[in-house]
Amino acid sequence: MATSSAQSRYAPAAVLLAPVLLWLWLALTPAGAGFSWMEQRVAALFVFAALAWILEPWPTYATSILIIALELVLLSDSGIAALMPEDTKVAPLSYSDIMATLASPVIQLFLGGFFLAAAATKYRLDQNLARVLLAPFGQKPANVMLGIMVVTAAFSMFMSNTATTAMMLAILLPLLNELPAADRGRTALVLAVPFAANLGGLGTPIGSPPNAIALKYLTGAHALNFGQWMAFGLPFVLVMVTAGWLLLKTLFPFEQQSLALRIKGAFLQTPRARIVYATFIVTIFLWLTDFWHGMNAYVVAMIPVAIFLTTKVINKEDLKTLNWEILWLVAGGIALGMATEVSGLAGHLIQMAPLGGLPGWALLLLAAATAITVANFLSHTATANLLLPIVAALSASLPAVAEVGGLPAIVLAVTLSISTGMCLPISSPPNALASATGQVNTPDMTRAGLWIAGLGLILAIMTVTILRWLNFFN
Repeated sequence: MATSSAQSRYAPAAVLLAPVLLWLWLALTPAGAGFSWMEQRVAALFVFAALAWILEPWPTYATSILIIALELVLLSDSGIAALMPEDTKVAPLSYSDIMATLASPVIQLFLGGFFLAAAATKYRLDQNLARVLLAPFGQKPANVMLGIMVVTAAFSMFMSNTATTAMMLAILLPLLNELPAADRGRTALVLAVPFAANLGGLGTPIGSPPNAIALKYLTGAHALNFGQWMAFGLPFVLVMVTAGWLLLKTLFPFEQQSLALRIKGAFLQTPRARIVYATFIVTIFLWLTDFWHGMNAYVVAMIPVAIFLTTKVINKEDLKTLNWEILWLVAGGIALGMATEVSGLAGHLIQMAPLGGLPGWALLLLAAATAITVANFLSHTATANLLLPIVAALSASLPAVAEVGGLPAIVLAVTLSISTGMCLPISSPPNALASATGQVNTPDMTRAGLWIAGLGLILAIMTVTILRWLNFFN
């Protein structure tokens, strides 16, 4: 306990002091001569963000807002005049571009997803869908677990992974009382929920924050619409969920032969509940048919927001419960990525690293493996915020990356890999919730998580390779 207290006491000082020392070292010594004034400051800001997201001296979303504020003060054309150098070769960032990250189309896409999730929970659409979807899986324990994983993954495509996990664990925990205390299947059932929630988020662009961050780099000729993302995301989820199910029932076999899952409830038939049902159907239909009507996913995402607010499906009290902190966290990552890219720092660091002699497949494998490793110890969103700007620069700086599909291939490989990092309770909020039930220990989670990570790495590389063969990136 003393160690934890000391860490929390010294963490803010370390987070603030380390980037300042780096900035001074680059600015005042020959070591920083090759870096522009903006690269020096962005490097310090990057170190600040990494340390703050790892040590968490304050909430992660607060770090994101600090990143935006520091960029405005230290890097923008409306920052502190006395701190702006006379070097006219490197122009400051536009303050309006930095502030625009808080209203990025990616943020609005997630906002639409949050409104859908909030309405589904308020009008019990999620619980009733779970009741209907789990019914066909019968009472054999292994089949019940498969049903739980399928439903959890499906919900995570459109709802917060954390909210989905909380709901499914609430449904599941009473079921554990029907299993003997020594039955290893109890561990399998509890782990099934966070594993499926982490993986299910990859099925759609709105399924998890790393997906949203990836979209910021998949623009122009590399832009992906909602249906295109699902074309590879959904098969990836199906394969990984199936593999996870087989793994869990092998590592933690059930002894009991029957397990009855009972969920009571009925679909609400109030006018506002019907509005929720209809809006869900229409929104998903519009997301999947943008090639027909011309509205992209960002525009469509605003439709449920407008409908639910004007019909009072979502009121001011409901607004307080939305995951605004996730939007701020993503916005900070977008701002950090913009500064890293525009300043040229990411490309500069790539050129300094001894990567030029590696073939494209090795670079792809290295990037994906790094993503999985970091994602086990850092939040998935923070991992995406830190790594995606670097791998995007990697594709621009090293021609070998073009051999394996270029920018979209390496960005997607990293994004897919991040969500398969789930070895520890700290790896993701769903893992933490599962650990908090007291029904699963860390060694069991780590053992299963390592298998998932290995399978995820292989499948991520296979997925982008197949997409390249199919000319998906052209």
